[in-house]
Parts: sequence; structure tokens; C-alpha cells
Amino acid sequence: MNKTPAIPGGFDETYDVVVVGFGLAGGIAAISAHDQGARVLLLEKMPDPGGISICAGGGVRTVTDLPRGRLYLREAAGPDVPDAVLDALAEGMAGLEDYLRELATVDGARIERRERGGNYPFPGHDALGILEVAEIPGFDAAREYPHVRGRLLGPNLFKLVHDNVRARDIEVRLGCAAERLVTDAEGAVIGLSARAAGRPLRIAARRGVVLASGGFEAAPEMQRKYWQIRPVLPAATRGNTGDGIRMAQAVGADLWHMWHFHGSYGFRHCDPDYPFAIRVKRLPDWTPRIREPEVPMSWIMLDQSGRRFMNEYHPYLQDTGHRPLDQFDPVTQGFPKIPAFLVVDEEGRKLYPLGQAVLNDRDVQPYAWSADNLREVENGILRKADSIEELAGLLGADPAVLAASLERWNRQCERGLDDDHGRPPASMTPVRSAPFYVGKLWPLVNNTQGGPVHDARQRILDSFGEPIARLYAAGELGSIWGFLYLGAGNLAECFVSGRIAGAHAACLPSWQDS
Repeated sequence: MNKTPAIPGGFDETYDVVVVGFGLAGGIAAISAHDQGARVLLLEKMPDPGGISICAGGGVRTVTDLPRGRLYLREAAGPDVPDAVLDALAEGMAGLEDYLRELATVDGARIERRERGGNYPFPGHDALGILEVAEIPGFDAAREYPHVRGRLLGPNLFKLVHDNVRARDIEVRLGCAAERLVTDAEGAVIGLSARAAGRPLRIAARRGVVLASGGFEAAPEMQRKYWQIRPVLPAATRGNTGDGIRMAQAVGADLWHMWHFHGSYGFRHCDPDYPFAIRVKRLPDWTPRIREPEVPMSWIMLDQSGRRFMNEYHPYLQDTGHRPLDQFDPVTQGFPKIPAFLVVDEEGRKLYPLGQAVLNDRDVQPYAWSADNLREVENGILRKADSIEELAGLLGADPAVLAASLERWNRQCERGLDDDHGRPPASMTPVRSAPFYVGKLWPLVNNTQGGPVHDARQRILDSFGEPIARLYAAGELGSIWGFLYLGAGNLAECFVSGRIAGAHAACLPSWQDS
């Protein structure tokens, strides 16, 4: 640990609260600390703000009936999250509509509420809603955030938070990377060391530090420590490299559910140096036994032997789509489903674009997928086969095995029943008409859920369950989602945990006065 005397000196700057990471959670933590009277510094290591949250769909999950909504959260979060932590999140989600409308007074944002149940038929699935920032007068996302290629309303939501940070004149420092926490002789966090433009800084935090620096989507070496599945490609940012997790570990933090990441499957770019995966097309989510999908999915997935091995259309594909690929074969010493193969026929090719790029990175030219998928045939992301034999050659599979797989699938489509993997009937589309098109599919991570354990006050805990003094977590860093993810739940957690962490840190007595 980087320790100093009990009453330290040697700091270059002093603030009450220092927040690390300017995504939604960091922005809200800074706002909350400021509103409690603290002098706040908000650090972001990337040259632009937004983190991964600016790339999200922009829906913020709410609880419309607290007792029943909490039942759903318990099932999704899993059994290892303490009741007090779950209660804090549920109660915060129940109050989010009033809070977002309060934030909207700064810039006139139009907040809309819509009904949307949970992704799974757990008790309380219908006690949940969604808030969206539908419009902000005069806001042009492409002009203000040209480094972002997001989905739907993510930039709107971040703009709402960004405008509130600006309205409070909170100091924001971009291109400034936090590196290590500084502790006193008793282990309390009293500041941090950082680096900006190659210059080291030591910044005192008289009341507390909030780590809101996201997860480890772009840290393959950390992924190899906690995940069997590999490789897993990042989908949106190079900034989330596990910095906050390492910083917290260095001062004794415990970790939880590091295995759980929110992810699916997607394509590699034709340029091997392109840093991001390209997601498969986002089809509407559905809820088993409650709401079935109503749109066709044009593709099936085959493993390296040419056999279909999964339901390609999970209820929340963006969260669990990668899981069936996570199978290690001890005989071949490899992953027989990495890469897997997406296969469509000519009719399927015409339905819609098969891929969609989402990113926050000023140095990467976003890939624009063609409407008819033919550009991808030209550049090699997809490959064309004029016969089953040629298709088998592209997969490296036995033509007879592949032919049997396609024949079985097409018979199931005729009956409207997937006996093998339970894909929803309305989504079933035959793959029968040459030419065929095939693309390699890889696991991808949208965002991670694991990180430092925290309590209901967002205080980071050590391996014995004790709070590390003056250290807090917010947002994706140590998220509560330990089993299944709730769509729009991470964004809700950014607001709830950011408010709690910022306020508690700001209300601590200054160590300079002790």
C-alpha cells in the first residue's frame, strides 16, 4: 500500500471528495457530493467523458411497486448480495423518477415513463418500469459527442448528467488517470496518486474517494484470472481496464461475482487491429411465458463440427448469449464453440443488417454495417458459399454432418417447434436456399458486473467484511448483479449508487480536522 503518516503532507492538490471515472455513476456521485457541500474533483482518464454508459440504450430501470419489485431484484441479483444492499438499490430505484425530473430542470430534458417488465418471469417481474430522456432542447448528440456511436438514447441520458455537472461548476479533469490510493497509517484512504500528460500528481481527498471507474471489459489479462471462456472481445470502450478494481485490491478490498459479465456474441472486424467486436443485430428482448418475440431471427449458430448447439435467441441475448460458447473440451484442449459460426441463406441475408457497432472512442472509426450485408461479403466478415459442400469447407466440418444439421433445423421450422434448444417459434427462420452466408462469431463483453464488495452505504469492504475507511464504489465497479442482469439495471444502479456514495463520502468529517 502507498502509506503516509497519520497527518500527511506532500499532496499537490486538496479536495473534499475525489471521484474516479466520469460515466453516469461518477457524474452522479460528484453531483451528490457537491450538493452536500463538498468541494469535488471528477477525474476521467480518457480524453472524453461518458465511459461505457453513454453507449447504452439509455433506459433507466425503476421499481413501481417496492415489495414486489424487490422480489424480482433478489432473483436477478442472486443469493450472495446482502439484504441491506438489495434494499438500498430497490428503494433508490423507486425514487428515480422524481430524481430524474429534478435533474431535468437544469436543461429542460423531457423524461418519459413506459411500462416494461423484467426479462424473466420471476415474482415481481411486472413491478418494474423504464425512464428515458426522450429529448433535450437544442441537443445534437453527433455534434456534442462525436466520439460516440451509441444506441438509442444513451447520449441523451449522459447529457442530462453532464449538464448538471456543468451547472454546479464541478471541476472535471479529462485525460487524468488515477493510479493508486493513498492511505494513512491506519489504512484509511486519504487521497490518490494520478497522472496527467505524463506528470504525476498526488491529490488529497479530505473526506473520501469514490471509485466509479467501471469494469474490466478491455483487460484480457484480468479476464483470464476470473473467466474460463476466452477470448472475449470488448464491444464499446478501451477505457475500462480494471483500474479501480486493482486500486481497491491494493488496499485490501474483497471481490464478488467476478465471473458474471453482461455479454453476447459478435463478429471480428476485417481489420485485425480494430479493437472492438461488432455486435450481432439487436432483436427485441422477450420474457418466457409472458411475452414471446414477434420478429424472425434470420440466423442459426453452428459449432466447429457443423452442429447446432444453442437457442440463438435467449430472452435477454445481450446478457447471456455468450454462455453456451463457454465449453472447454479436455480431449481437444480447446473451445469447440469459439469461434462459432452464424449461418443464413439468401432470404435471411435480405432481412436486415446482421451487425451493429457501438463504441465510445475518438481514435476509432466506427464501422457502418451495410443494409444488405453485401459489403461484409466483400470485406470478408461474411463469406459466401454456393453449396452445402462449400459451406462445410468454410466451417471445416463434415458435409454430411452439416447437411443433417440444416435438414433437421428446416424440419423444425416447418413444425414451428425447436425440439433441441427451445428457440421461440416466431423467431424460427429456415436456412435452405443457396447461396449461404457464414460469419465467425466470438464471445463479446458489453460490461462486467464483478468488483469490490460494498455495503448499503457503498463503502468498499475488506476480506473480513469491514469497511475500508473513506473508500466508496459506484456503478459498474462491483455491481450487485451476481446471477442474471436486469435490462437497464446497470444505469439505474449508476444513479442510485452514485447518489449514495457521493452523499456519504461528502458527509464524513475531514481527516485534516481529526
